Amino acid sequence: MPRITGSPGRRLWIAAATAATTAGLLAVTATAHAADLSTAPAAPVAAAAPAALPAPPAGFTQTWADDFTGASGTGVNTGTWKYDTGPGSSFGTGEIETMTNSTANVFQDGAGHLVLRALHSGSAPRSGWTSGRIETQAATFGAAPGGVVRMESRLQQPNVTTANGAGYWPAFWMLGSTLRTGTSWPTSGEVDILEDINGRSSVFGTLHCGTNPGGPCNESTGLGSGERACSGCQTGYHNYAVEIDRSKSPEEIRWYLDGANYFTLPATRVDATTWANAVDHPFFIIYDLAMGGGFPDAFGGGPTAATVSGGQMNVDWVAVYNKGPGSTTPPPGGTNLAQGRPTTASSTENGSFPASAATDGNTGTRWSSAFSDPQWLRVDLGATHTITQVGLNWEAAYGKAFQIQTSTDGNNWTTIYSTTTGTGGNQTLNVSGSGRYVRMNGTQRGTQYGYSLWEFQVYGS
Repeated sequence: MPRITGSPGRRLWIAAATAATTAGLLAVTATAHAADLSTAPAAPVAAAAPAALPAPPAGFTQTWADDFTGASGTGVNTGTWKYDTGPGSSFGTGEIETMTNSTANVFQDGAGHLVLRALHSGSAPRSGWTSGRIETQAATFGAAPGGVVRMESRLQQPNVTTANGAGYWPAFWMLGSTLRTGTSWPTSGEVDILEDINGRSSVFGTLHCGTNPGGPCNESTGLGSGERACSGCQTGYHNYAVEIDRSKSPEEIRWYLDGANYFTLPATRVDATTWANAVDHPFFIIYDLAMGGGFPDAFGGGPTAATVSGGQMNVDWVAVYNKGPGSTTPPPGGTNLAQGRPTTASSTENGSFPASAATDGNTGTRWSSAFSDPQWLRVDLGATHTITQVGLNWEAAYGKAFQIQTSTDGNNWTTIYSTTTGTGGNQTLNVSGSGRYVRMNGTQRGTQYGYSLWEFQVYGS
């Protein structure tokens, strides 16, 4: 579908600072900061009580964590983190800030939070910005063959709006460990766990891989969720996570917002070599608060004269969890009754996305409808069955309001599941009903596009 599904790739990590430029900008910024904030504050310093590190999810053990308990005004522990300093133009994304190691831009607040703050000096909206970017010293966070790894952080996006936040680009993401040993981007892999731009109260999840430009991963856009609503994410703390699951075939990456799986990317979306080079190795973790660049530009641009100085990303904690080989959560039990059965739909986007692609057992093919409501997808099981579970593996174009319905004759329908708050992703629905025909009846799309399913699965007896 013709849309931007992720950020232009954050192509290069650097450790070299431009010391003279950085020092000069900080001196001017420190003088101007009080005036900027006194007239147009982006947000107060985080006052929320820090949350304790949660217990690991079921089946996982905690591998590593940081809850930022340093004294007020101190920098990060450089035994754990390293600063990425220098002009944003060096990162290959069009950013305009200079990243520094100053506690004006990167500091712990003494209340259990890490703060990355963007500061502006001068009158030119697209110059004079400083901010912060850090990455873990360790590049050892990954899933063993047959295992699962989960990276998760509780944080607050900058408290800005579309009126005063143009150009803000907060991110929590990972780069492949092989980047540090000579493999180029994006071959080495990048997983964007959280990105937002321009104060839009949204979240994007993306995998970058393959070659740039173009290639199997559509670089520099990547393969991603597209924009997903993130209500309250500018004003409060939320949990952002990704899981790399090597315990199943095909392998997959899952993105989560506050525990809800909103996007799943199976390995079959690309060839085996591209996936292995990008995913099947450890990663290092990065936080940064960029200003300007290709991604904000794609959604209206910025910074502008209205963009406020002092916006900050507040991080409560970050943790890595692992689940060993053989301990994966099982998929829906039994035989997929829908696989290979006759499947029809109300419409298709075009001939490349037929209804049958949703029941062919291949997560690399999909059904996609016309861009209107309502739409339905129906499978004929061949005989009446008791239905206990339905699996929906949504592409980025998902159903916000839909019903799962059964019928004995294909004409009269009984609703066995209904929602008006669907978030997409990979859903397993526990249901109770019976019928020969089962359909997903979509009544409200979650995006401007149609309804699109990688797989529509039915389980029962």
